[in-house]
Amino acid sequence: MAVVTLEEAKQYLRVDSADEDGFISGLLETGESMCADMARMEAGELEGHLPMARIAVLYVTAYLYEHREQADHEELVQTLRSLLFGIRREVF
Repeated sequence: MAVVTLEEAKQYLRVDSADEDGFISGLLETGESMCADMARMEAGELEGHLPMARIAVLYVTAYLYEHREQADHEELVQTLRSLLFGIRREVF
């Protein structure tokens, strides 16, 4: 099960058409992967922390969608680290 579905992400991004479904799906996968890495968990373990994980995945997806031309990845990582601080494991 995905932390955030394509339809939820499209609603969050306010995207009505299916033209960018593949792109947004890729951003969701990237978002989940980044969140799992930042939390030092396997992707499936994020489901145990759904409220925080959903917010973080939506943040990453929206950030990368809105800044697709020129993203500040340092800013993205710092914010993501702050969002996931409460569930982040000390070690892998």
